[in-house]
Amino acid sequence: MEKNFDCIVIGAGAAGMYAAVHSAANGYKTAIIEPNEKVGRKLAITGKGRCNVTNNCDSDEIMKNIPRNPRFLYSALSMCSPADVMSFFEGEGVPLKTERGNRVFPVSDKAYDIVDALFFRMKREGVEIIRAKAVAVNASEGFVTGVKTDKGVFNSPKVILATGGMSYPVTGSTGDGYKIARALGHTITPLKPSLVPIETEENCGEMMGLSLKNSVLSVRDNEKNKVIFKELGEMIFTHFGVSGPLVLSASSRMEEITEGRYSLFIDLKPALSEEQLDARVQRDFAERKNMQLDNALRKLLPEKIIEPLLKKCGIDPEKQCNSVTREERLALVKTIKAFSLKPVSYRPIAEAIITDGGVSVKEINPKTMESKIVGGLYFAGEIIDVTGFTGGFNLQIAFSTGYAAAQ
Repeated sequence: MEKNFDCIVIGAGAAGMYAAVHSAANGYKTAIIEPNEKVGRKLAITGKGRCNVTNNCDSDEIMKNIPRNPRFLYSALSMCSPADVMSFFEGEGVPLKTERGNRVFPVSDKAYDIVDALFFRMKREGVEIIRAKAVAVNASEGFVTGVKTDKGVFNSPKVILATGGMSYPVTGSTGDGYKIARALGHTITPLKPSLVPIETEENCGEMMGLSLKNSVLSVRDNEKNKVIFKELGEMIFTHFGVSGPLVLSASSRMEEITEGRYSLFIDLKPALSEEQLDARVQRDFAERKNMQLDNALRKLLPEKIIEPLLKKCGIDPEKQCNSVTREERLALVKTIKAFSLKPVSYRPIAEAIITDGGVSVKEINPKTMESKIVGGLYFAGEIIDVTGFTGGFNLQIAFSTGYAAAQ
């Protein structure tokens, strides 16, 4: 099989589909190459299946939430801002809403509405979907000539590489794009997981499945002697350690985890000061003076965390409330306000939401996303060495770079 196109996009994820739509809308005969039967598989599971499309803020605020190479995105964001992305999807018949932290979601809370909007717009624009696996981008004398796939060669003077990273490989993000870029002479910066669950030294098996809704998670960098992350939100205990939105956000603020580098602290009662909490505990103990501690604390704390917490304080769970010393009570209060965990590693990159690292931004024109090494080769989305925090920032990066490449 051999066909000719004006532009070929490799990868039908958020960046790839957005690029394909705008390439075709600009009058280019466009194809998108995707090995999966369904497009947008990773997009469909983002935001717990709700899809946090973007963040309803200005471009300056977006830049503040991109810890890795934010200045590279200045031109792309000026061409395609969060307001532009919201306007696009609402124009495609997907009403949007803004929630806490300016996070933008479909009113339906269905990520598939976002996927369908891109898919049907591609169909209307005449984008041809080629179900194939891209093996290489062909180039001659420093210019792109087409794409080699397992179904044949497709010719085009323009190719947009939007294959994603290495996270969630079941969705198609297998790291193939890095191999293709490297084969064309591009530098791939070190790859590591970002927005990823954390393994802890403590065995959290007793607390597995416990979800905390309104707790504050803090991360202390012991080398720098300062708190680098502190936020209210949700998290969950797992067999290996901790996960959930708060933990994923915290991981993106952390560098490599080495022994003793970081400490995690969970404030289980952020609405109460230590003094208020101590008064509450004294009141509870007075009311339940003949009751065992592990039972007496059930109105104050989730059942699954009571025994692990008492162990941290060195207090016998079977001790009666009326025999708890002042020192023990104060230790209990302090531990409720700062339940500590020692992180030992990140979970594997396959479990990360995004991949940190990628094609070096030094080798990409920030205004057009075109390679500085191979003419006609463009990049979009997660394959580029740019990373954002949680809150819709990574999808905004995908849409902005996809749009810029399409122009």
